[in-house]
Amino acid sequence: MPRDLADVLHYFLPELEEGPGSAPPGDAPRTSAEPVAPPSNLGPALSSSLPPLPVLGLPIGERDVVRAALAWNLSVETARLGASTILLAPDSDRGSPLWPEPGVGPLGCELLFCPAKDLLGLYETAMELATRQAREAKRGGIVFVRIPTEWLQEADMLWEPMRWMLLLSGAGPRDLDETAGLARTLYERHPMLELGVTLHGVESIAEARNAFDALAQRTDSETTRPLISYGLLVDDLHVYRAIAAQRPVGLAHPQSPAARALMDVARLLYEDARSRVLG
Repeated sequence: MPRDLADVLHYFLPELEEGPGSAPPGDAPRTSAEPVAPPSNLGPALSSSLPPLPVLGLPIGERDVVRAALAWNLSVETARLGASTILLAPDSDRGSPLWPEPGVGPLGCELLFCPAKDLLGLYETAMELATRQAREAKRGGIVFVRIPTEWLQEADMLWEPMRWMLLLSGAGPRDLDETAGLARTLYERHPMLELGVTLHGVESIAEARNAFDALAQRTDSETTRPLISYGLLVDDLHVYRAIAAQRPVGLAHPQSPAARALMDVARLLYEDARSRVLG
């Protein structure tokens, strides 16, 4: 499991410093479906030989279209690696510009809404899905969960269930301040939380390294578990073009640095997820 940015630099791309290169080939376009919510009972429990898929929480604000798009693209790119992926969001997101149409999308990645009103309800639904999906996931997978950031400010919230989270952070001073503050809040509520960061909108490896080091210095004193680096996502106009087209970057612009960077971060998440199940 990567513990600082230096551990993952070998994943990153020559085009960050030299220009764009080739990318994984595109795949079939997404199919749309009517909005659906997971049922309250998703079937009998699995045997101990089939553990649930890992659940990854992503705190994302209700108007944060860019981070929502990055989360959706990461779930799609994780599916491209052969994983089973679901992105779960609260029912209040239904019809929001944050997401494409719900249902099964590119490469079998699925977007679902659920009627949860708090973090615990959202997590319980995610675990039901993770348990059900483990039956079909021949190569493992991840249940990505959009957590409304306002839910994380509730003083009486139960933190214990959500053990793995990813913060998507810009590298600017304001973004780093907000991310460090949220990380401290999360660690205060759940000292054993495994908390990762992906820097987005960066222009170089050096910028990402400096930003991650600054975050690590401000948060490592809060917990016995150091901040985990899950790499960087480059500042690329193709991300915004893909958002406007409501298509994954890897399908809309497969040759772009953004598509390659998304694949690299997805690979880090997938490898970590598999180690959690197999370890």
